Amino acid sequence: MKPANHKYCRMSKNSGTDNLVTDTNDKGTVDVFRDTPLRYLGYANEVGEAFRPVIDEKLVWGSYGVASLYVLADTVSKAVTVWRNEHPSSRFKESVKTGVDVLVWQSFASVIIPGFTINRICALSSYLLRRSPVKKYSKPMTVAIGLCSIPLIIHPIDRGVDFAMDRSVRPILRGI
Repeated sequence: MKPANHKYCRMSKNSGTDNLVTDTNDKGTVDVFRDTPLRYLGYANEVGEAFRPVIDEKLVWGSYGVASLYVLADTVSKAVTVWRNEHPSSRFKESVKTGVDVLVWQSFASVIIPGFTINRICALSSYLLRRSPVKKYSKPMTVAIGLCSIPLIIHPIDRGVDFAMDRSVRPILRGI
């Protein structure tokens, strides 16, 4: 489950206009946070939400902690990469802009929206299953529905967050 091809707020001058440049994968390098199994840590909270009916609440919140640490690690990694590659006169500004872009994107695309979505899918599934002839199996079926929903929501959420950020946060960052 590779995330959608999203842009990071690393500015470049092309034909006199500021344009967003896609992440380092365009240069053929491996992004450990996007192209390796480490990416699955960003989905920890969705898995926690799916298992909410059968596990302790503290474990669900712990899954949000894992996903949040993933987001922070990716943010720091991208900002440090920009810091190392930028000219000293612009490195602070460009690394902060990149960090803000990655932090906002990852927060919404990896934690907030998917966690809420799986929570609501599971809540609705549980509600309906408890009122059905299979109510005896409502908890494991709710978990299964939640887990099966994760791959279906990832790419639409990634694209939606890209769309929203391209029309809100990124133009603001571009203007700085």
